[in-house]
Amino acid sequence: MLEGLPPNNAAYTMRLKCDERRARAVVDLIMESFDSAEAAAGAFEAAEPAPAGPGEWIVEVYFGEEPDEGALRDLVVLAAGERAARNIEFGRTAERDWVASALARLAPVRAGRFLIHGAHDRARVAPNDIGVEIEAALAFGTGHHGTTRGCLLLFEEILRRRRPRRVLDVGCGTGVLAIAAAKTLRRAVALGDIDPIAVHVAGENARLNGVGARLRPIHSRGVERRELRDGAPYDLIFANILARPLARLAPLLAPLIAPGGEAIVSGLLAADAPQVLSAWRAQGFFLARRLDLEGWASLLLDRD
Repeated sequence: MLEGLPPNNAAYTMRLKCDERRARAVVDLIMESFDSAEAAAGAFEAAEPAPAGPGEWIVEVYFGEEPDEGALRDLVVLAAGERAARNIEFGRTAERDWVASALARLAPVRAGRFLIHGAHDRARVAPNDIGVEIEAALAFGTGHHGTTRGCLLLFEEILRRRRPRRVLDVGCGTGVLAIAAAKTLRRAVALGDIDPIAVHVAGENARLNGVGARLRPIHSRGVERRELRDGAPYDLIFANILARPLARLAPLLAPLIAPGGEAIVSGLLAADAPQVLSAWRAQGFFLARRLDLEGWASLLLDRD
């Protein structure tokens, strides 16, 4: 499944059909070849047996700028062979309301007590639920994905034994995780994103969910902005982004985590987990819990 991470102005696409092994290899190589702010890729099993064959998978890649089609074909050949490359389809998509599109076709998503929903499903939030309503806007992070659900389920596990006092959400997207934490803990939560549109949308969603006074999203690449670093030490850091940024940020995030604190990281394919774990182990963290949902891994990391 495609994680909600493509550039918000994604106007160019690449699509191909192949088997699962080749599909995952193509996604891995493309994501290693492009910065996460330039492109995003995902693979998912075809929903219908026709016109796709049994067990056939679809790769979708979104670009903010027009890609070099020849170079992309070469990458696909390298990852999956000439036959797969012959199935490539390049296209364009008008800038669209990604979140509205997702919410229009997807039902509310439950992760333990948390229920991620749109305005049209407010009536489905039960008295004991912690509802997080996502406003339709040009940003990503509807909660309809294994990475977000994995983060929320791991957060629930933490809540069974303690209540973090200071929380940071790095790469907050539409603010789902930060809003869930602010509503549950009834505390301010620090959050930031590299995308200014996501920062604006997260702020709007915070107000929509009644936690606008507790959330002040910051436009920041990682934790470059002092406002995010000044909130340390954090008892819990969320980072639901991609494998390469998760590994690259490990030396920057680890010093911000309090003794006894934890990190919940996600946005990585199952095959990418060893790379991310290696980067965090070098900072003195170990894997306390792993959840695999829809081919994506979510990791709960503790200090040694």
